[in-house]
Amino acid sequence: MLNVQEVETKRQKDEAFDIRKVVFVEEQNVPFEEEMDEHDDHAIHFVGYTLERRPVAASRLRFVDEFGKLERIAVLEEERGNGFGRDIILAMEDVIRSKGFTKSKLNAQTYAEDFYKKLGYETVSDEFMDAGIPHVTMVKDL
Repeated sequence: MLNVQEVETKRQKDEAFDIRKVVFVEEQNVPFEEEMDEHDDHAIHFVGYTLERRPVAASRLRFVDEFGKLERIAVLEEERGNGFGRDIILAMEDVIRSKGFTKSKLNAQTYAEDFYKKLGYETVSDEFMDAGIPHVTMVKDL
């Protein structure tokens, strides 16, 4: 199980950003300038730690219209398949509910669409390209 924490310190933020750089910039070839954008200054960031306190997952959350918007969900390649993506999403959904919101939204890379469906998300858009990667928009009532 992942220990998901809302980022409060510079060290935690650096750890979250390092995970995003590895997954999106290095692994998926997203340009650094697209990955680290103007929304980072105002978003709520999360970092997930293993039982050994190793940072292995990261994400950010913004509130857009009536939605809590889950963004930049990343798990290091060697830790995928351990349920850590689910753990960080559930933690983000708890924060969304705690802020009085009842809907969540995300733009999923199409290869991960089934993963999000298992967590209760429904596809509400056609496929579109973002950072050169096919995505769909998905929503969930919390």
